[in-house]
Amino acid sequence: MEYTSQIKKLIDILMKEGGSDLHLSAGNHPTIRVSGSLTPLSKEPSLTAEDTLGLISALISPKQREEFLANQEIDFSYNHEDKIRLRGNGFFQRGAPSVALRLIPKDIKTLEELNLPPILADFAGRKQGFFLVVGPVGQGKSTTLASLIELINTQRAEHIITIEDPIEYVFEQKKSMIDQREVRIDTKDFHTALRSVFRQDVDVIMVGEMRGSETMATAVTAAETGHLVFSTLHTNNAAQTIDRIIDTFPAGQQEQIRIQLSVSLAGVFSQRLIPRVSGGLVPAYELLINNNAVANLIREKRTHELNTVIETGSDEGMIDMNRSLADLVRRGEITVENAYLRSLNPQILEKLL
Repeated sequence: MEYTSQIKKLIDILMKEGGSDLHLSAGNHPTIRVSGSLTPLSKEPSLTAEDTLGLISALISPKQREEFLANQEIDFSYNHEDKIRLRGNGFFQRGAPSVALRLIPKDIKTLEELNLPPILADFAGRKQGFFLVVGPVGQGKSTTLASLIELINTQRAEHIITIEDPIEYVFEQKKSMIDQREVRIDTKDFHTALRSVFRQDVDVIMVGEMRGSETMATAVTAAETGHLVFSTLHTNNAAQTIDRIIDTFPAGQQEQIRIQLSVSLAGVFSQRLIPRVSGGLVPAYELLINNNAVANLIREKRTHELNTVIETGSDEGMIDMNRSLADLVRRGEITVENAYLRSLNPQILEKLL
């Protein structure tokens, strides 16, 4: 097997089929994910461990290959014919190499094209604050962040720094100046890069993912000191997001971060991609906007009440996940069954349908 041409062939199939992910592992046919469902490419031969390592080696540099074999896992990005990028994670399972590749389109879509609420543009228009996009893996968080950064890029002259592992969307500088830093290539780690931005005359910071208390503390401080900070977390909703951040810190520091967060937080946007009846995926979402009531609940350790604030805060622009799901069902976009599967409180959803 000629690995470079084979990997290009598989990526072309992924693009042609409108897939989002490509999986390569020993003992299996190459497999793609289309509209949320996995489909083996049965016309392609099953892969051996040697094939899989060869295909991974065609995607990464010799130095990265050494790192992969030494550490048994690696994050990387790959450019395919200057058309698209792919985010990859190589790993070992049962002693054999595997890789999962996520397709990243070259064109950055607008909020409207992504079927996201227009109110998100308000957060891109702010001069400071901490805004989080949350949800499980593979729910479009990075795409939403890219859309917000591109909105700033097209409207304002700002210095934007992104810190990613690896770099996903590549931005073309328009009104803004954009520096994109990749962990392990351009900087040691998230925390080191984030700490350095204070000396880099930055206006807007995008951190690919909140990892560890040091990164979280520095991000919150950056938002407090006049920067607009965007990031992601793998949490299910706004209340869980606040708790996750606070619980990351030792008990003696939790009160301080709670107070800082109540002041610096701009909002939390939670999203899910759901199979559309007509094909493809459509987002359902929740939006928490920090106001006096929310800030008080955060300070007073009453984050369990945030769901109620969201449910009753539509006049201020807040969006409840169950109402978003119910609206998609009423419009015929998704099935009732899929709405229940994504709801964190099916009893309330039942009352809305």
